[in-house]
Amino acid sequence: MKRIISILVLCLLVSSCKTEEKQTVKRDGYYISGTAPGVYNGIRAYLETTDDRGRKIAKDTAIVMNEKFVFEGKVDYPEMLYLKINSVKGSKPLILENEEIKVTINKDDINNSTIEGSAANAALNSYNEKANELSSKRFEMGKQLRSARPKDNNPNAVGQNSEMTEINQKMKDFPFEFIKENSDNPFSIILLKQLADSKEADYDRIESALNSLSDEQQTSIAATMLKTQLHIKKVEQAAVGATEIGQVAPPFSAPTPDGKMLSLNDVKGKLTLIDFWASWCKPCRRENPNVVKVYNKYHNKGLEIISVSLDGSRTQKDPKAAWIKAIEDDKLTWSHVSNLGYFNDPVAKAYNIRSIPATFLLDQDGKIVAKNLRGDALEKKVAEYLN
Repeated sequence: MKRIISILVLCLLVSSCKTEEKQTVKRDGYYISGTAPGVYNGIRAYLETTDDRGRKIAKDTAIVMNEKFVFEGKVDYPEMLYLKINSVKGSKPLILENEEIKVTINKDDINNSTIEGSAANAALNSYNEKANELSSKRFEMGKQLRSARPKDNNPNAVGQNSEMTEINQKMKDFPFEFIKENSDNPFSIILLKQLADSKEADYDRIESALNSLSDEQQTSIAATMLKTQLHIKKVEQAAVGATEIGQVAPPFSAPTPDGKMLSLNDVKGKLTLIDFWASWCKPCRRENPNVVKVYNKYHNKGLEIISVSLDGSRTQKDPKAAWIKAIEDDKLTWSHVSNLGYFNDPVAKAYNIRSIPATFLLDQDGKIVAKNLRGDALEKKVAEYLN
């Protein structure tokens, strides 16, 4: 009898140890266990991301069975996705990371669902709650301002305007304050990326906030990717500023069709047109006869042109041959250069060229006096300076 009891005790101890061991095992990937009360069997659930064009793409898919579903896999770094379930209204933001996450679905509105088990998702929920509070305050203040126009001689209007300015500033500062308080949370990097992608991004402030994160977060893959993104965006921003009207055009040198180097300074006249184009660009080719007409009419009066070709796309078998042929076919008798690097051409990057045709008109001092002129508008502007 004693022997049987000893065996039972030993089995319980072993079982207990195994249970404890199972509880402390850290998953190598993500495991999302979802509960979906009232959602029918066979309904699909998705973890969606957004591509560069803003389209939704399913990163992972699961099927609801017995009001439950599971997503399982592995990610290289935490990222913001959206949980969507067919037949359920809306989509729920969720940070996917290599952790166990529990989701309870509200079938009437997925945004009212709960997400537990992840520090990043907890930070996301907290951030959204506080941001919504500020948005609500601004909305209410906007209503008050609209009902208290200065024309009504309401003495409270000026004060309310001041309060609105204060709320707007708080909303602008809030993300950075939140990041400062959550410097060791991976959600902070995701939030910084969202700020970097916004139209009014303050890249210096974002970079400073990124550098203030914990060592663990700063050395993460996501942080490294964001640092690269910020560098590219700051270079692009500098290029935009350098090519505004009134600025001296950035200098450059590039190979001519015969392989010699030609610089912008070698070409400058009383008036100089920098023309970005390519043999494959149909709008460019349609505009070329007009540029030829303007050049032939005003070249003797001081107009010079230097065309920068963005030939070199992967679809071109022989980009240099196509470039030279287009010059001959369109009778473009002025100066030509190209690195045959498509939109990665260093000259195109220096001028922040995103689409072609693109033109910059320079005065005799090299200052940009007009941009992207075509048709009659180009000739009228040239005539202003040379007639």
